Amino acid sequence: MLEILYQDEYLVVINKPRDLLVHKSFIASDIQQYAIQLLRDQIGQYVYPVHRLDRKTSGVLLFALNKEVLKQLNEVFASRSVEKKYIAIVRGYTPDEETIDYALTNDNGQVQEAKTYYKTLQRVEVDMPAGKHTTSRYSLVEAYPETGRQHQLRKHFKHIFHPILGSRPHGCNKQNKLWLDRHGLGAMLLHALELEFTHPMTQERMRFRATIDDQYRLYNTVLGFDLEEYYKP
Repeated sequence: MLEILYQDEYLVVINKPRDLLVHKSFIASDIQQYAIQLLRDQIGQYVYPVHRLDRKTSGVLLFALNKEVLKQLNEVFASRSVEKKYIAIVRGYTPDEETIDYALTNDNGQVQEAKTYYKTLQRVEVDMPAGKHTTSRYSLVEAYPETGRQHQLRKHFKHIFHPILGSRPHGCNKQNKLWLDRHGLGAMLLHALELEFTHPMTQERMRFRATIDDQYRLYNTVLGFDLEEYYKP
């Protein structure tokens, strides 16, 4: 059963598990289950995704319950009045805060403006030799994408040389292999924590928050970040 964070007659919000596709994809044609299908079967009616999350990204995901609401929500998202908050664990010590203003090229070869603001919450150094370094450093960050490009956060953090732990292909293969070989862990540590928008029918400002999963606890036995507030509903 999918975790439903909110539902009314117009929309439904879930906490999408990692490794679940939002919809069918020719790239992963062998996958039999995806979020649209599971949610449709769970609530007994058709659903329409308003935005996307990568397969490996967990967190808040919004669906409309009819095409008219979908159209209005698309307009809300296009107006950039939607606030998205993600958390991620990245390699290295990031600055206290920074705006990444770096255009990205989509699958059609189109160059699109892309901007992400982030702030660093915690930093750790762990006894895990990597290459010429005797220890490994990591940062816990909150990220606020101002645009919604495909793989934006993964590409942006790689661009500033602080790739998200577990990200493939926009990550650090050496770090990912290190965690897999030493601890058997390979999940990507990117989570859509909060989504805030104006309800298209009631005009109420709404904010939803999704808790992180146990993959973070497994990594955190090594990292030692204070993550308790992210497990709270």
